[in-house]
Amino acid sequence: MGDAKLSEDVFARSAILHEHLRGKIALVGKMPIDGREDLSLAYTPGVAMPCELIAADAERARDLTIKNNTVAVVSDGSAVLGLGNIGPHAAIPVMEGKALLFKEFAGIDAWPICVDTQDEAEIIETVRRIAPVFGGINLEDISAPRCFAVEAALQDLEIPVFHDDQHGTAIVLLAALINAAKVTGRDLASLRVVINGAGAAGTAIARLLRCVGHEPDVCVSVADVVVCDSKGAIHRQRTDLSEYKTNLLKITNRSNRTGSLAEVLDGADVFIGVSKGKLLSRKDIQTMAEQAIVFAMANPTPEILPEEAHAGGAAVVGTGRSDFPNQVNNLLAFPGIFRGALNARARQITESMKIAAAHALAESVSHPTADRVLPDPLDRSVAPRVADAVASEAVPDAVPSA
Repeated sequence: MGDAKLSEDVFARSAILHEHLRGKIALVGKMPIDGREDLSLAYTPGVAMPCELIAADAERARDLTIKNNTVAVVSDGSAVLGLGNIGPHAAIPVMEGKALLFKEFAGIDAWPICVDTQDEAEIIETVRRIAPVFGGINLEDISAPRCFAVEAALQDLEIPVFHDDQHGTAIVLLAALINAAKVTGRDLASLRVVINGAGAAGTAIARLLRCVGHEPDVCVSVADVVVCDSKGAIHRQRTDLSEYKTNLLKITNRSNRTGSLAEVLDGADVFIGVSKGKLLSRKDIQTMAEQAIVFAMANPTPEILPEEAHAGGAAVVGTGRSDFPNQVNNLLAFPGIFRGALNARARQITESMKIAAAHALAESVSHPTADRVLPDPLDRSVAPRVADAVASEAVPDAVPSA
């Protein structure tokens, strides 16, 4: 399916669907109110007892309320899909969709929280104030570098706070790379990787591939990662780097490569694109190592189309689109990650939990091939597998059950 058909068909039909449904999710009660006794149990006076139990021990909220299975999908609308800074009202359809996927794939009750501010401190304060009712916080479509500070500041809430645009993307990409390395007969530790895009996703991918914060026994670091932005390689001689790009240099570009994207791609084993479409040609891929691995994830138009990448010699090619093989889709990660974290009553999504999720996802494909390094995003067996792996790693970090 080409871009023109996508625009005419999927986009138009989606607009019609949204107008017809007027919201893709709804609140459904777990018990009927058929009489006075039901009313007394669900509300006053009976509800006083669970209130008193929670007042005596706040942890009991996980046993007695929706907190045990509810996630807030929080966005400021500043980096929505490929649409950019469209604001909180326009972000609602995406956050609703995310909430629907939580329910469909992990049985989690999620709710869109679109905040009318793009002030870092105000976002943090808002999430802190609403946190008591939720068992987890999924940060979504908040632009870099603000997203880094927001996520970091909320790690003390004692419930998982996870920016999916960063870590969900990185986890699925790592799973794809694990299997792509198998297909091409490579060792992960030998790979030289080029990432184009130094925003939320690119930064998280670089950190995960370089095992920042991981114990050596749970993560195999790739040989090197060079991250590029719109001006080319991020290297030590540049004087125009923001603080978070400067920090990237602590873990990337060990050889201090300089030059444009095309120049640093020469000889690389892997290209990962989280930027914009039509940046590369088959000639660029031809300069890469033999059996190159290409994950061009810009949407809706990849950095290079799969047929062009293959023509340039790439052995494994993935995109962010569903109409090509090897779709790198966060749906493969976030439902299982939150399901496992909620089941374990984890305080945070730890680095070991992310690694466990990536390996569980990779192992969901028993016999990887060039056209299948990831499971189908609609495979319902994936989320439980990821959840079990995440919960197992979360046990040391879990909140004790009451």
